[in-house]
Amino acid sequence: MRNVILMALLWSFITMNTHSSEEILIIDVRTIEEWNKGHINAAKHIEWQVISEKIFDLTSNFDSEIYLYCRSGNRSGKAKKILDDIGFTNVINAGGKEEASIMIDRIMQNVND
Repeated sequence: MRNVILMALLWSFITMNTHSSEEILIIDVRTIEEWNKGHINAAKHIEWQVISEKIFDLTSNFDSEIYLYCRSGNRSGKAKKILDDIGFTNVINAGGKEEASIMIDRIMQNVND
């Protein structure tokens, strides 16, 4: 049920917003070992514990559209809170890798249409 609700909310978010590929940042917050076993192609890697320091290597725009994912959504939720607390305004916990992959494929499809 949680996945159905999450996907419905994300779909409404996707269809309500216009995107350009330059505005979208995808971050895998898992460990480097998990990253090396496989990740979403467009993703960058920053472990959740250091995201407040490393995010500025990727963007200084506090309005950037940032999608975070991990294995289950727990660590990406923690990373979202960190980014929210330092002032980022458009951070989305995309959940686990599989959920995030589906969501990001839809977003990128929307960008390319």
